[in-house]
Amino acid sequence: MQLFHPVTNVLSRATVFGFVAAVVFAFWLVGVIYRSDYVTEVNVARPQPVQFSHQHHVGALGIDCRYCHASVEVSAFAGLPNTRTCMNCHSQIWADSPMLAPVRESWRTGRPLAWTRVHDLADFAYFDHSIHVAKGVACVTCHGQVERMPLMWKTATLFMEWCLSCHRNPGPSLSRPEDVFLPEPRPRTGAAADVSAPTNCTACHR
Repeated sequence: MQLFHPVTNVLSRATVFGFVAAVVFAFWLVGVIYRSDYVTEVNVARPQPVQFSHQHHVGALGIDCRYCHASVEVSAFAGLPNTRTCMNCHSQIWADSPMLAPVRESWRTGRPLAWTRVHDLADFAYFDHSIHVAKGVACVTCHGQVERMPLMWKTATLFMEWCLSCHRNPGPSLSRPEDVFLPEPRPRTGAAADVSAPTNCTACHR
């Protein structure tokens, strides 16, 4: 005597395969969301206390990166400009501009501007700007063409796989040391590009 209708077998198989497909789809969807610009903030301009334009200051005026990011060659942290750096120019230029009111207020009160870090690695990842600059990693390699950015945004995810892809084959990412801070650095070629970079866990996770 048959207790279940033959269609029950079809339904049970469909349920099993449907569950597996749903799980696979869920993992795929999580991966897509995790890598989306919404989560990584790639190509998303971050709000700042002053809408500072790299396109104007770097692209049009030709101000060197090190003028504002003064510790990039000697410290793990590139540094953010203090109010004095801004006021060196803006005590004379656009001194009454409404856009620069937060700068003048910071100068008057002594409270620093609360800049929003655009390239902000997780606390468990160690990164040293000075060693990368010394080895010839140009600013544009990681930060993109900032001289074309009216507002700053990330051009790379900063995921571990992104870092490792460069560490495993650093040659194509290296420029001539004298070109590190240029918008269009010349690539390092020949034996000078034949270098290695650490890929062990403790290099970045200390």
